[in-house]
Amino acid sequence: MNRTPLRYPGGKQRLAPFIGEILEINGIDGNYVEPYAGGAGVALELLLAKKIKRIHLNDSDIRIYAFWHAVKNENEKLCGRILSASLTIEEWERRREVLKSPEQYSLFEVGYSTFYMNRCNRSGVLNAGVIGGLNQSGNYKMDARFSRNDLIRRIELIGLYGDSIFLSNLDAEEFIDNYVPVLDDNSLLYFDPPYYNKAKDLYLNSYKPKDHERISRAIRNVAKPWVLSYDNVPEIIELYSAMSHFTYDLQYSAARNYKGKEVFVFSDFLKLPKSCGLRYIDKELCGINCLVP
Repeated sequence: MNRTPLRYPGGKQRLAPFIGEILEINGIDGNYVEPYAGGAGVALELLLAKKIKRIHLNDSDIRIYAFWHAVKNENEKLCGRILSASLTIEEWERRREVLKSPEQYSLFEVGYSTFYMNRCNRSGVLNAGVIGGLNQSGNYKMDARFSRNDLIRRIELIGLYGDSIFLSNLDAEEFIDNYVPVLDDNSLLYFDPPYYNKAKDLYLNSYKPKDHERISRAIRNVAKPWVLSYDNVPEIIELYSAMSHFTYDLQYSAARNYKGKEVFVFSDFLKLPKSCGLRYIDKELCGINCLVP
């Protein structure tokens, strides 16, 4: 079951069973932390499955932060807006204008507009075009991914766990420097930075090579247990070559179907399970030296 109300290219909810096994085998059940929250699919799955007590969602993009703020703090109002949403090109253009200048609107309006564009745009990309095109002549129309009742149910369910959800709107490096040190040791961080390649096609906030280098230094110095996923490219492998890692296959849709590999990196002394029930992960786990007796 998809827990997140957001569509995200390369969304990682499929990794939830694997990360859940990592939590269990390392005896971690306190804090699960995503410095790049995005759609927060893994975090929500772990929280709703009661594998973790608290989730911490950080995103430097005010648009994404505003959406999660609305889910947590204005849940009923958000659901009401979704129920009465006008799915027209005129409304889509209004929501697009909000996201172009978020500082001119209330946090709620930014959050709602983020949700609207995420559900109505191709592949959920906020700066992409509307599904079906501006003349709505495509095979699919802008309402194709806007199943109101199902999305409202997801948002209402998340709202019931609001006291266990902590939000922040910080740059990832600032989050690491100022937020992570105050977490207790019963915590796991999952870093999912913007891809090295194709980033501009997928995110409003992408990284340049020097940004990837800088954040890699910060991540490698994190004292808490952590895991990380990235697109499998030579530049990223080089940055994390000293850390334990493996690659695995993935497939997602963003404008067109994309198939490739990701690299999964984990901090020193973090135990990995022998299997997690995901075939594309299990075959890689068989080939590494797990720290499990």
